[in-house]
Amino acid sequence: MDHSGSNSGPAGFRHRKLPAKVRTRVPGHPNHLFEDTSGNMDAQPFEPVYEGPTAGFGLARPGILSDPMMSNLAMAYGSSLASQGKNIVDKNIDRFIPVSRLKYYFAVDTIYVGKKLGLLVFPYMHQNWEVQYQQDTPVAPRVEINAPDLYIPAMAFITYLLVAGFALGIQSRFSPEMLGMLASTAMIWLVIEVFAVLLSLYLVTVNTDLTTIDLVAFAGYKYVGMIIGIIAGLIFGRMGYYIALAWCCISVVVFMIRTLRLKILSEAAAEGVLVRGTRNQLRMYLTMAIAAVQPFFMYWLTYHLIR
Repeated sequence: MDHSGSNSGPAGFRHRKLPAKVRTRVPGHPNHLFEDTSGNMDAQPFEPVYEGPTAGFGLARPGILSDPMMSNLAMAYGSSLASQGKNIVDKNIDRFIPVSRLKYYFAVDTIYVGKKLGLLVFPYMHQNWEVQYQQDTPVAPRVEINAPDLYIPAMAFITYLLVAGFALGIQSRFSPEMLGMLASTAMIWLVIEVFAVLLSLYLVTVNTDLTTIDLVAFAGYKYVGMIIGIIAGLIFGRMGYYIALAWCCISVVVFMIRTLRLKILSEAAAEGVLVRGTRNQLRMYLTMAIAAVQPFFMYWLTYHLIR
């Protein structure tokens, strides 16, 4: 049997022809299967080009940032991120620092500052010490002289440091370290005083509308008298210092008693009724103690500045 022209195998099965391999011709060389590079030894080798990690996203394409639409989208996205971040920061800061309440304590003007300074130095003729309210909210300090503020205490603290540095410089004792120690000491004593008053109010169980910021304001008013004492000492010597400081100490004590008695004492005591009961007596003693401790701080923080 002739098998030369047959493609069938044993048992009548046929062998499948495998497809021929596809050969790719090099463009430009239709008569050759492969390009002959044996004679071209000077050709430069292939070097891969690294396009960076952002090449796939189109960020490295030239001119993409110059597209007005992309620029507007980027600006809008950045503005939205900034506004969201500002809202988050404002919410978190307001938990610890009541910024809205601090604005109330700095709502002052020149007329208020002048009247308040006069009241701190000469409080003996002032009659009405009650703070006016408007819809259960205290009136702003610029229209109510009896309202506490933080502008005068803050400016008085800074002025105290400046006057102290000037006094030390006249006596050839000035140094940045000494001025920094003086500022740290004054701030530490202020914090201790405020926390001591808060603890005393808690122990005596006083139901008052005094806040921590109010206590900081009242404790900072004594720096006005301290500045007057230092300036008097620089001009008139040690005798002038003692006279001016004594006057300011008495004024601050009177100011604190007449102001805090409306906050700490009961309503009956604020109206002038005879104070009875152990609790009211404790409140009265606490008011007197807060006022009486002011001269000690005033002397302790200024006596070493006068020679």
